[in-house]
Amino acid sequence: MSTAGKVIKCKAAVVWEPKKPISIVEIEVAPPKAHEVRVKILATGICRTDDHILSGSIKANFPVIPGHEATGIVESVGEGVTNLKPGDKVIPLFLPQCGECTVCKNPEGNLCEKNDLGVPRGVMYDGTSRFTYKGKPVHNFFSTSTFTEYTVLHEDCVVKVDAAAPPEKVCLIGCGFSTGYGAAIKSAKVQPGSTCAVFGLGGVGLSAVMGCKSAGASEIIGIDINKDKFPLAKQLGATQCISPLDFKKPINEVLFDMTNGRGVDYSFEVIGRTDTMIAALASCNMNYGISVVVGAPPSAAEMTFSPALIFTGRTWKGCVFGGLKSKDAVPQLVSDFMAKKFCLDPLITHILPFDKINEGFELLRKGKSIRAILVFGDEQHTRK
Repeated sequence: MSTAGKVIKCKAAVVWEPKKPISIVEIEVAPPKAHEVRVKILATGICRTDDHILSGSIKANFPVIPGHEATGIVESVGEGVTNLKPGDKVIPLFLPQCGECTVCKNPEGNLCEKNDLGVPRGVMYDGTSRFTYKGKPVHNFFSTSTFTEYTVLHEDCVVKVDAAAPPEKVCLIGCGFSTGYGAAIKSAKVQPGSTCAVFGLGGVGLSAVMGCKSAGASEIIGIDINKDKFPLAKQLGATQCISPLDFKKPINEVLFDMTNGRGVDYSFEVIGRTDTMIAALASCNMNYGISVVVGAPPSAAEMTFSPALIFTGRTWKGCVFGGLKSKDAVPQLVSDFMAKKFCLDPLITHILPFDKINEGFELLRKGKSIRAILVFGDEQHTRK
């Protein structure tokens, strides 16, 4: 029986207020309105940014359904949608690409003006939500909300991908992999033969390592206080790994010592801490070093640093989604994955059924997972 045009009742993971566990409840998902798409989620990754919603360090409107890294199947489309149809395999885009704003039209821009990142609204473009619980609205997150069996997306926030792509793997291209890989390839434009330092070896940091290797960097130094991550980092391209806890001097001085006093050509902060952002900048060559802020900082964070760090020539920049234009990049990255140009398997340490979502978050917080993937319905199986 077709569900098009009807309200769908399904399970969703809702956060009622900060610092409270996620609870799985039955919600109602309204049909898509004009230029919207309703999607059945097949697999979704647990990202550190989702945990920031639970901790309250990133602002959101509550109650909210988190999740922004997923693969799904189009269930139905609203009026005016011409580039997608029911049955298409898609990846939701937390960073929209409307194609019409000044940012989308600029070849170097990717932070579409339709984004819901800085001052989150938690609703669709028309100011309303498609989610309700017991008759009351529930907010969406980053225009996506993938911790639910069904979600509704504006057509700016979803893109069709290869129908044969395995959902529990390519969902990573919706955030974690693309953010790290793109930071190296697109934002930093890492050059062959260069020296790189990656601060933080979680899923995004390891993807940055992969990007640096793909770009031809000759030396890639991985930095993390959790040494359990070192073997995988080296497997993916890191030439050496160090822990700041093993040194009495600041880590930026350690990196200068390791590079014969020059500093690294490129550094990537993939943690979201202001102190490591400054350390990553200070680790760069003072004339031409480039440091990229990749990790999402807490909403209220501020920092103080010496202007001498950039006066001498260093470049300090940030990027969202690796600087990539989402609709253009995601299908191509999926195609590259299918062509075996890179492998996502090492980044996936756990595959769990959706109802074990809180267990997935605990694995993340304890440093026991790189990426835990939640799967729904027929996709459910466990690994590791």
